[in-house]
This record gives sequence, C-alpha cells and structure tokens, in this order.
Amino acid sequence: MQRYLTQRLIAFIPTLFGISIVIFIVMRLLPGDAIDAMVGTSFKLTEAQIAALREYFGFDKPLPEQYWIWLTSALRGDFGFSVRSGAPVLPEILARFPLTLELAILAMLIATAIGIPIGVLAAVKRDSYIDIAGRLFALIGLALPNFWMGTLIILVLSVAFGILPNSGDYTDFVKDPIANLKQLLFPALTLGFAFSASIMRTTRSSMLEELRQDYARTARGKGLKEQAVIVGHCLKNALIPIITIIGLETGYLFGGAIIVEEVFALPGIGRFLLNGIAQRDYAIVQGTIIFIAFNFVAINLIADLAYAFANPRIRYD
Repeated sequence: MQRYLTQRLIAFIPTLFGISIVIFIVMRLLPGDAIDAMVGTSFKLTEAQIAALREYFGFDKPLPEQYWIWLTSALRGDFGFSVRSGAPVLPEILARFPLTLELAILAMLIATAIGIPIGVLAAVKRDSYIDIAGRLFALIGLALPNFWMGTLIILVLSVAFGILPNSGDYTDFVKDPIANLKQLLFPALTLGFAFSASIMRTTRSSMLEELRQDYARTARGKGLKEQAVIVGHCLKNALIPIITIIGLETGYLFGGAIIVEEVFALPGIGRFLLNGIAQRDYAIVQGTIIFIAFNFVAINLIADLAYAFANPRIRYD
C-alpha cells in the first residue's frame, strides 16, 4: 500500500506539469490578452501606455520565459497577480473554494442518495416498470446539460413560484446554515442530476452481475431473507465499481460547478475562472485550473485507496 501511494504521489508532478503547459499554450493561442481586454472596455490608453503595461506584466517576453517565470513562482505557492484587480490569485481561489467544495459535496450526496437506491431497485425488479422508469431517468439525466437544467429550475421555481432564492444570493454556512443550504440546494440538485444518472446505471449493472453469482443463490438456499441477500451480500460486493464511478464523477463535479455557478451567479472558483477567461487574465486561469486539477487527481487517489476498504481482497503491492 505504501509503495502504491508513493508511486501515485510521484505521478502528481508530471500530471500537473503537463496540464500547466497545455493551459499556458491554449491561453496564448486565444486572440488578445488582458491588456487588450482592458483597452477594449472602458480604459482609454495610449500605445505607449499599452506597451508599458505589457512590459510591466511580462507579456513582451518570449513564451518559454513567461512560462518559466510563472512555473517557478507557482512552485513557491505564488500563482501571480490578477492583471485587472491587482490581487494575488491564490488567496482569491482559496476564498472561493469553500463554496465550490460545499456545492460539490452536496451534489455528490444528493446524487448518491438518489442513484444507488434507484439502481438497486431497478436491478432487483429487472425488466419491470420500475426498471424501465429507472433507465429512463438515467437517460434523461445524462442527456440534459447542466446549464439547461439550472435555467429550467430558475424559471419554474423562482420566477413562476417564487420558492427559490434569487441568483447571486449567498450566505456563509457558518453565519446561517439554513439560509446557506437553501441557497445551494437547487444548484447542487442541478449539478448532481447527471451524476445520479451515472451512479444509477453503474449500480444497476453491478447489482445484476452480483445477483447472478453463486454466493447469492447459496445465501438464499440457506434461508436468508431476500433483503439480507441484496443488502448484506450483493450490494457490498457491488460497491467496487460504484466507488470507482463516484470517485471519477466527484472530480468532474468541479468542472460541472463552473457552469452551475455561472447559471446561479454563485461566487465560487468556477465563476472566478470564467471571468478570468473572459478578461484574458492568464494568472487567474492558470492558477485556477491547476488548483482544480490538483483536487481532481487527489480525489481519484482517495477513491483508489477506498477500494481496499470496500473489498479486503484488493491489495496495492
């Protein structure tokens, strides 16, 4: 286990390094930079002022030198400064991360609470109306984009019925837990809807496989109740692929949070990233994506380690 953990931790370095190169190149391929974005709005600058700004922020340097300056600073925990606001990027990310993390966790809990029971029920009632309804639910969940689902929730619940807090409202959990959960419930439901569909499909498929195993028939032959066979034996052994999909999808929730935060106007790191892209603010975009990538890789590592606890037969040697 220790050797496997060491190997995975070492693999963090080339993974994040490769992502940093890709995002650096992609941002430089986009037309314009942060200075052009400012000039194109309300700033009235002369050509000399524009050139001075590019020199000040290092945009006049060769691309390899720009990347090296950013990389050496990032290794020291300094992701640079926002061109537009002048604020350091890392504290801005850390200030917004609790909201995004809370949104992702709440979405994961909602998706798990919906997806696993529906998947188990659909497997037990295979080819029944319950199974058909469950598969239809999964199909709809995977087909609907997050932005469409979020917009629909806002239109139906907020505009028509007035039961949803207006977009942009956010209360810190510590200050008012009830108001915080009310404001994040529907964004989390939007984010977790497709996630629950993936969990449902995986749970159903895994449970169908386990229900056909010899040990399940043996347990029934010994007189165990069907509920005990399903929950105590089959579901326990079916958890491995379920944990796999939960681990993978939880990482992807950070990507989905970008769209959901924009739709519901939540001040998390997803909206912070989109604003940085729109303003061509390289430091914000590079720092935020590296931060998200780090969390994605870490979550997948935790999911891998959780396999051993779910199934003692698995050993990482």
